Amino acid sequence: MRLNQVTVPCIDYEASCAFYMALGLTRIVDSGPRYARFECPAGEGGEPSTFSLHSVDSVAEGEGVRVYFEVENLAAEVGRLCMHGIHPAEGPVEQSWLWAEAWYRDPAGNRICLYTAGKARRFPPWRVDGRAE
Repeated sequence: MRLNQVTVPCIDYEASCAFYMALGLTRIVDSGPRYARFECPAGEGGEPSTFSLHSVDSVAEGEGVRVYFEVENLAAEVGRLCMHGIHPAEGPVEQSWLWAEAWYRDPAGNRICLYTAGKARRFPPWRVDGRAE
């Protein structure tokens, strides 16, 4: 099994599309103002995952959705986004679980994390089966 797609709610279709394209996603379906699907930048091996937006009238209060996008160089990515006027709400911060994270809010208020974890993403020292790689 492989997770391929996550869909998050959006209220302002154009603003949300612009936000995710600024993050580096490529729009591959444009059924505005209701639905858009994006390809994420290809990582190591395999086909890229996809991410989509679905228009809603309102989003739920509270924490809601959290989406994590892994990047190679968090500092460089945060700097690039700042140059486009997109600033993190929190971070970047080195976390005790060996990830560096910067948190954003998309136009609908969904929590978006850009992070760098390296091997710790899949092989943290506290991994249940003890595998190091």
